Amino acid sequence: MTETPELDLKTRAAYVSWTNATIRYSDLDPNGHVNNGAINAFFEDGRVQFRNDRMISLGDDFLSGFVLVKFSVEYLKVLHYPGSVDIGTVVTKVGRSSYVLGQGVFSGEDCVAIAEVITVSLNDKTQKSQPIEGELRAILENAQKL
Repeated sequence: MTETPELDLKTRAAYVSWTNATIRYSDLDPNGHVNNGAINAFFEDGRVQFRNDRMISLGDDFLSGFVLVKFSVEYLKVLHYPGSVDIGTVVTKVGRSSYVLGQGVFSGEDCVAIAEVITVSLNDKTQKSQPIEGELRAILENAQKL
């Protein structure tokens, strides 16, 4: 198992992959704040961009063999419309059959939310976890902040 030293996910320097998203009016709750569902969708955008940037060489068939098993988020600040956010993603741990991503949503320099996401590599035929090996392991380990 490879694990990065403790990262401060509330700082931009922690991340190796970035994407940007526009805040939509429909993302607001009745109080005029961006709602948690929209913030969680920003995290998903970050994971998809990370996969597209880092794992595209593995091919489409291979990329379907992952399942998200845990998603935990900490909301730190209120986010408002209009605007945009930057979403950072980093691999914090690579295990035998799973890996952990750290993510942050930023408005300017302000971190508005952080998340930890555990994903398992899944064999499509058996529907059981499978070891992370070869090129996939190398890609994930290279996406850690050392």
